Amino acid sequence: MTLSLTSNILAATLLLLALSSCGNTIRGMGRDTANAVNATQDAGRSVDRAAKN
Repeated sequence: MTLSLTSNILAATLLLLALSSCGNTIRGMGRDTANAVNATQDAGRSVDRAAKN
């Protein structure tokens, strides 16, 4: 195997790894954001219930 072929395979592997890592990060951030929204809505409902009592 030549050096340029080896370096091309290594570069392609690193690119795939980077892209898959980005996808996982974006999905994780989406879940975190959804959880924060849910927590905020729950807190708002709790305050509303407390104010009505």
